[in-house]
Amino acid sequence: MESSQLLLFIMFLYTIVLSIRSINCIEKNNNLVTNQAALFLFGDSLFDAGNYKYINNNSAFQSNFFPYGQTTFKFPTGRVSDGRLITDFIAEKAWLPLIPPNLQPSNTNSQFSYGANFAFGGAGALVETFPGMVIDLGTQLNSFKNVVRSLKSGLGDAEAKKFLSRAVYLFSIGGNDLVYPLVANSSLFKSNTKEKFVDFVIGNTTSMVKEVYKMGGRKFGFLNMGAYECAPGISILDPTNIGSCSKPVAELIYLYNIKFPDALRRLQREISGFRYALHDFHTSLLERIHNPSKYGFKEGKMGCCGSGPLRGINTCGNQMGHSFELCENVTDYLFFDASHLTEKAHRQLAELIWSGPPNVTGPYNLQALFELS
Repeated sequence: MESSQLLLFIMFLYTIVLSIRSINCIEKNNNLVTNQAALFLFGDSLFDAGNYKYINNNSAFQSNFFPYGQTTFKFPTGRVSDGRLITDFIAEKAWLPLIPPNLQPSNTNSQFSYGANFAFGGAGALVETFPGMVIDLGTQLNSFKNVVRSLKSGLGDAEAKKFLSRAVYLFSIGGNDLVYPLVANSSLFKSNTKEKFVDFVIGNTTSMVKEVYKMGGRKFGFLNMGAYECAPGISILDPTNIGSCSKPVAELIYLYNIKFPDALRRLQREISGFRYALHDFHTSLLERIHNPSKYGFKEGKMGCCGSGPLRGINTCGNQMGHSFELCENVTDYLFFDASHLTEKAHRQLAELIWSGPPNVTGPYNLQALFELS
């Protein structure tokens, strides 16, 4: 056989292989679209795929400009990272499409068959956190109720109930609540003990979980509070100790991470069928901050994009007209800007949330929740 004929034959075989793989993938994907659980997302910028850009022009929270989105999408999507978020990787693992922002104008009722993303940059469990600037957790719940009404209208009550009970509900909330009192005037924080204040944050979160449960939700995922006390933007707040983790923030986070697992265990005792995954985000992040090379990073404490010490001043993308610096290789960095992570970090964390052992993500991991009938 001549070389040209051999090349054509090889290309023919390759085309057949690709076709077979494509058919198998479509069959598997159709099966999962029909039978797989949907994914509903609530919380803050860790999960926000762009809701913020649709209702607010305050650039302090927006990321719909270069260099955000540069790695995978090649354009800014509203995600506060150089690329994909934790939730994007989780959707991929669950054989779901990327879950678009709930406020995206092109959204249609049919897209709710995969779930919805209500997360909003800067949001907290408390209405007092960045008031008038964000969509807090309670307002996200109201948006979810609208989706539930739409599902019931389209599917009927019985089918909607089955759909909602199969779905997984993933939360990232509370970080802004704990940081806000330290950077702004908070009467709620000043008028209560630190323990009581943390109880308010947790109480608002668990109250919402109960509301979602009443509407049919049974499978929930949570992250405990990440090591935000060591984020570039926080570790420069004390000008006499640049680069050190903030003790006031660490104290609130410690209280939260002690109390929140107890609150989830109480829920498990109180409401039948409640199953949950809780990822130890604090440990996962802190290990990467202090031992970046162990996880493939060169820099764990400095942001890739920003200005000032550790690039901890949030000017990334020329926010508010201020100049910024941008690192040469984003994959060397854990943090993309003053307080948000890189796509590379998100990928690693998604893996731990999806299939981590019980001491990392438990009592279920997210994969186990998706597999539950």
